[in-house]
Amino acid sequence: MTLLDKITEKVLAQIDDTGFTQSGAFNLRHNGIALCHGDSEHIKIKKKQDKPGIDIFIDGKTDGEEVHIPVIVDASGMTDVVYNDFYVAEGANVTIVAGCGIHNSGCNESRHDGIHTFHVEKNANVRYVEKHYGEGEGTGARVLNPVTEVYLGENSVFTLDTTVRENNVHLEAGSKLYVIEKLMTHGKQEATSNMMVELLGEGSSAQIVSRSVAKGESRQVFHPRAVGKNRCHAHVQCDSIIMDHAEVSSIPEINAKHVDAAIIHEAAIGRINDEQLIKLRTLGMTEEEAEGVIIENFLN
Repeated sequence: MTLLDKITEKVLAQIDDTGFTQSGAFNLRHNGIALCHGDSEHIKIKKKQDKPGIDIFIDGKTDGEEVHIPVIVDASGMTDVVYNDFYVAEGANVTIVAGCGIHNSGCNESRHDGIHTFHVEKNANVRYVEKHYGEGEGTGARVLNPVTEVYLGENSVFTLDTTVRENNVHLEAGSKLYVIEKLMTHGKQEATSNMMVELLGEGSSAQIVSRSVAKGESRQVFHPRAVGKNRCHAHVQCDSIIMDHAEVSSIPEINAKHVDAAIIHEAAIGRINDEQLIKLRTLGMTEEEAEGVIIENFLN
């Protein structure tokens, strides 16, 4: 069974006799074409008329439902660009899962560019999860280039669980942003993460945690920016493990434009702790197994 077959089977199983899904909504995209979608009572998905992508409308009665928008690219040489807009009404509580799987068996680059914009009204609670997966025996590159723009209304909460990407977040009064970024690179992979957080409203706050592991000859660059334009608080933390001949750069930028803006940045880059390795080796693990345990716990 192919990756597409597995995902199609999973999403179609969610549709009941009414045509609605009971736990949320979904939209499946394959090689630039929307294959199927399902609405729920409180979440509606509509195809854009002017460009590729969808509009997702989440009403204020949504409580604990999920939206799944998986994308599959399995044609070598395919470039898929999609624009998705999420409109989250006041008081809604929703989890959105965006997953992209690329299977490239050819010699040409396969690429997915997902541009997502969130319009979150006041007192809403949104959790956004991104999952990326690449496979295939071909020599062609598998490229993911996601971009996220987030506008948070008063007293709203947005949790971003993601990997590498371009993020721009704008926070109004009392709104809260939580970012958990996890990444592991190997071989000659390159990953760049740019994040711009504007704390516009009084009492807004942001907590950004980035954890990464760089192996082989891979290269990582982190560039978080936090700008406080009112009484606010932001804490940016970047921790990385570097191995082999990899390279990791952390380029923090914090900017206070208000006397009561409190912005903190912490960054640490280093190798695996030798004492931890020795302790696990004494339990009978090989060096490779010990490294795997340490990395898994670091990223979780």
